[in-house]
Amino acid sequence: MSKWQGRSLKKASGGRIWLSRKKRKYELGRESVKTTIGEENKVKISVRGGETKTRLYSVKHANITDPETGESKKSEILSVLENPADPNLARRSIINKGAVIETDVGKARITSRPGQEGTLNAVLIEGNLKKSSKEETEEEIEEENVKEENQKQ
Repeated sequence: MSKWQGRSLKKASGGRIWLSRKKRKYELGRESVKTTIGEENKVKISVRGGETKTRLYSVKHANITDPETGESKKSEILSVLENPADPNLARRSIINKGAVIETDVGKARITSRPGQEGTLNAVLIEGNLKKSSKEETEEEIEEENVKEENQKQ
C-alpha cells in the first residue's frame, strides 16, 4: 500500500483542512525496509530523478570501524542488543541506524541507513578489533601445528 507524504489534513487546533487539489504522485512514499539478520539480500530500486537506491532486506556481516585506531574490519553479526528508536525493533532483531549490535569483535553502533544505502557500517563501542574469538582459535591451532612439526625435526 502507498504512503502519502503530503501536508496533513488537520489544523493545529484540530479542525479539518479542505484540500484545494488532489494528491500528487510525487507525494507518494514507499514502505520502510525492516533489515534483519540472515543471508544477504539486496534489491535495487529506481527513485525520483533517475537515481537508484539499494535496499538491504537482510544482512549477515557489518563493516566495523574502531574509532581509536581508525581500522575497519568485516565482522559477523550475532544479535541486536538494543535499539533507541523502538525497543520492539530490538526484540524483532530489526537493524536500523543507531541500533546496537553484538558482533564477534564486540558491541557496535550502526551508523549507516541499511534500507536506504544498501550497506551496514558500524562504530565499535566495546571490544577489540584486533582479534575475534574465531581467529584466536585458528591461530592457536596453527601455532600448535608449527610446534609439533618443530618437535618432530
